[in-house]
Amino acid sequence: MKKKEGRKRVEKELESIDLMQERFFAQKDRGLLVVLQAMDTAGKDGVIKKVFGVFWPQGVQVTGFKKPTEEEALHDYLWRVHPAVPRRGRVGVLNRSHYEDILVPSVFGLLPKEVLRGRYGQINDFERYLAESGVTVLKFYLHISKHEQKRRLMARLKDKDKRWKFDPNDIEMRKSWPKFMKAYGRVLARTSTPWAPWFIVPADKKWYRDLVVARILRETLQAMKLRAPETKPPSEPVQ
Repeated sequence: MKKKEGRKRVEKELESIDLMQERFFAQKDRGLLVVLQAMDTAGKDGVIKKVFGVFWPQGVQVTGFKKPTEEEALHDYLWRVHPAVPRRGRVGVLNRSHYEDILVPSVFGLLPKEVLRGRYGQINDFERYLAESGVTVLKFYLHISKHEQKRRLMARLKDKDKRWKFDPNDIEMRKSWPKFMKAYGRVLARTSTPWAPWFIVPADKKWYRDLVVARILRETLQAMKLRAPETKPPSEPVQ
């Protein structure tokens, strides 16, 4: 598939999603939680802008997770995540997530191994609880190559309008690339479940990345067999 054809398919998927999301919002039967994880520059913001930008603003909420604040660090690591879970009829998008609390400590040795091992099961139980409470959970790992990441980092430095997105910390994280790949491998293997599956999305081509995410999202909404709620017309004509 060529880029031009791929972009056309993305737009078709977004047209379908737009209609279904309106019905999803109106029904208020379920919530939908979308988790986006990736190495830097893989396109989490790009997916949010392109794919979720079509959503009715009142029906979607995006939450970004960085290093825990002082207040968050005083609670259990899932404490800050639960408020970002969407209520019925809404879509919640996590730009990074509770998986950072496994990945970063694993790579930099910040927690004992037995503590980290326990978190895989805790997260599986947490996501199962959400699914049983009426929240559909979709998790996307946007997989970028190391070569493409370097190209995008250099492009940010050269473009004055995008230089603000460059974070020197990205270079430090890049030095730990092999460790992050191993950590992601463990996370994907141990926390992809029937109630909260992981989808590994090739992200070197932005249009292909967007197409895969949009298609899975459309198929997920389609499987819900969404319909507009039945309502009675007013007894008197509108004056």
